Amino acid sequence: QVQLVESGGGLVQAGGSLRLSCVPSGRTFSGYAMAWFRQAPGKERELVAAINRGGGLTSYSESVKGRFTISRDNAKNTVSLQMNSLKPDDTAVYYCAAREGLGGSTWSQVWEYTYWGQGTQVTVSS
Repeated sequence: QVQLVESGGGLVQAGGSLRLSCVPSGRTFSGYAMAWFRQAPGKERELVAAINRGGGLTSYSESVKGRFTISRDNAKNTVSLQMNSLKPDDTAVYYCAAREGLGGSTWSQVWEYTYWGQGTQVTVSS
């Protein structure tokens, strides 16, 4: 069993930055592909960014490409999401997700991930 704990959410003005962190526990972190999803009120959960188990492959939604960066430190058992140039449309609950990292791929669908954190609120004011 893998438990994921997110931190780093909060309230920020448009144009500002936040850094989210996710610390998994329970099993070898380096064997898992990781991702950040978000869910705004009344909307479906959507992929923000994903990273493969080695950290050498990443993918992003078009809405955050160029503004957000996902990274991982397998030695420190941490995956992070650096969010710059935040917009009010980025307001959502952000979730860390993990799955067995078969091969070197990333995954983009909610149903493809096995483990989820409790979520952290990000609010961007205009």
